[in-house]
Amino acid sequence: MSLIVQKFGGSSVENPQRILKVAQTVIDAKLKGYEVVVIVSAMGDTTDYLIELSQKISVRPTQREMDSLLSTGELISIATLAMAINSLGHSSPKKIVAHAFTGSQAGIITDQSYGFAHIERIEPKAIKRALIHNVIPVVAGFQGIYLPDQAVTTLGRGGSDLSAVALSAALEADICEIYTDVDGIFTIDPRLDSKASKFDAIRSDSLLELSASGAKVVAPRAVEYARRNQVTMHVRSSYSKINGTIVNSDGIINSMDIPNFDQDQYVKDLAQSEDPLLYGIATDHDHSKITVYGVEDKPGVSAHLFTPLARAGILVDLVVQNSSAKSYQSPKKITDISFTVQTKEVERAIKVLESLKEVLQYSGVGYDSAIAKVSLVGASIKNNPNIFAQTFSALAKQNINIEMISTSEIRITLVIKAEKVKQAAEALHTEFGLDSKAQNAIVYAGSGR
Repeated sequence: MSLIVQKFGGSSVENPQRILKVAQTVIDAKLKGYEVVVIVSAMGDTTDYLIELSQKISVRPTQREMDSLLSTGELISIATLAMAINSLGHSSPKKIVAHAFTGSQAGIITDQSYGFAHIERIEPKAIKRALIHNVIPVVAGFQGIYLPDQAVTTLGRGGSDLSAVALSAALEADICEIYTDVDGIFTIDPRLDSKASKFDAIRSDSLLELSASGAKVVAPRAVEYARRNQVTMHVRSSYSKINGTIVNSDGIINSMDIPNFDQDQYVKDLAQSEDPLLYGIATDHDHSKITVYGVEDKPGVSAHLFTPLARAGILVDLVVQNSSAKSYQSPKKITDISFTVQTKEVERAIKVLESLKEVLQYSGVGYDSAIAKVSLVGASIKNNPNIFAQTFSALAKQNINIEMISTSEIRITLVIKAEKVKQAAEALHTEFGLDSKAQNAIVYAGSGR
C-alpha cells in the first residue's frame, strides 16, 4: 500500500469551509487505498496575529516562550481538521478515523535554536502505530521538541514544509504532496504576473535556487531536505484537482510511480526537452541595504567588518565595495562598503557596526529598507553575455535603476527599489520568453503557502 504525506498550508485551512474541503481531500486519498499522513499549518494569518499579540505584551519576549506561543496556531488546525475528517469519515463507505498529533508527539526532535530550530532526527513511533491501526495522523507542522528541556521549538517560516518532507523521509513515503493556493510551481509568482508558466516537473536543485532567491511556494530548507533524502514532492493546489508540479532529483515524471497523480491530465514532461536558458524569475522583499561610508581601503578592513557580524549570527548576502567620493579629498584611499541583510536584522547589524567605529574609523552608516531583490535563475548564465545585455536593456526601457548586482553560474540577482519590483519582474519575464501561451495562472487565495 502506497503512503502519501499531505501538507496543507495556512491558506488551505483558513476557515471552517476550507478545513472541511481539506478533510474531504484526505478522505478521498484514503478511499483510494492509500495510507495517509497529514501535516498542517496554522489557519490563515494566525501566526502573524500571535506575533502581534506578543508585541503588545512584551517589547522583547524570550524566544523560548515565543515558540510556545507560536506553536498554538497549529494545535487549533490539527484538532479541527481531525474533527472534520472524523465527522465526514463517519458516513463514508469505510469508517475513517483521524487523530491529532503535536510535533513532539510525532517525534520531531530538534536542537535548542528557538525560532529557527534544526531537526536532529525523527522518531515517528506514534505515527507508525497510528498507521498500523488504520488511523490517519494529523500532525502539527512548524514545531518540534528539544528533549533535554522538554521545550517546544519552532522551525521558522515555512517550517511546515520542512516537517512534511522530514516525516516523508522518515516514513519512506512514496510522495510528499504540498498543497497550496496556486496550481504548482511557476516561472514567476502568479501574484506578480498572471502570465506565469507552470512547470509540469522541475529538478529539486533548480527549485532550491528559485526558493533561495525568494520564490515562496516551498521553503528552501524543505527543498534542500527533500533533495538530500530523495523525497519526491508533488506541489499542487488544494482548490483544484488538476496535476501540479513534480519535484525530484532529475525532473522527470514517471506518472506510473506517483500516487494520486491523474495520468489523464498529464500533458508533457518539460524536463525531457532541452533546458531553457532561463527558467524562472524570483523576488525577495525581506532584505535591506546597509552602507558603511568612508572606510579606509586596505587589507584586513573587510575582515574587521564582517567577522563581528558573523559572530552575531547575522547573515550577509550581497556585498559591493566602491571608491568613496571622499577619496579625492583624502590622502588615504577611502571606500564605501554596501551589503544586504534580512530587514529584521538591520537594528542588530547597526549596533554591531557602531561598536566598530573606533576600529574602522568610518565616517558614517546608513541603511535603506525600501529595496528588494529580483533574481533571474537559469543554466550557464555566466557563459551567455546576451543575458546580461537583455536584462539591462529590458530594465532601462522601464526606467528602472539597478543599485547592486550579484552573479553566479546559474543566477543574476539585482537590487532595485521595492516599488519597482513588479514592473521589473514582469518586464524580465516577457523579455526572456517565459510568458505562458495558455490561460492565465490562477491565485485561489492570496496569502502564500
